[in-house]
Amino acid sequence: MKENITRSKFIKVRCTKCKNEQIIFGKNSTKVKCLVCDKLLSESSGGKGKIKSRILEVLE
Repeated sequence: MKENITRSKFIKVRCTKCKNEQIIFGKNSTKVKCLVCDKLLSESSGGKGKIKSRILEVLE
């Protein structure tokens, strides 16, 4: 039996401007902005997202 192994992760980040904590997808295909202050948290870089905020935790 073949298991479905997912290599993509969700990441808990903290906005550097307003300190809001938010969970984002590690392989985002669009820009991800903070829901509170609209600062850019992550942008697409072809595969994995380029994180522009503080990573707090990688969720399984």
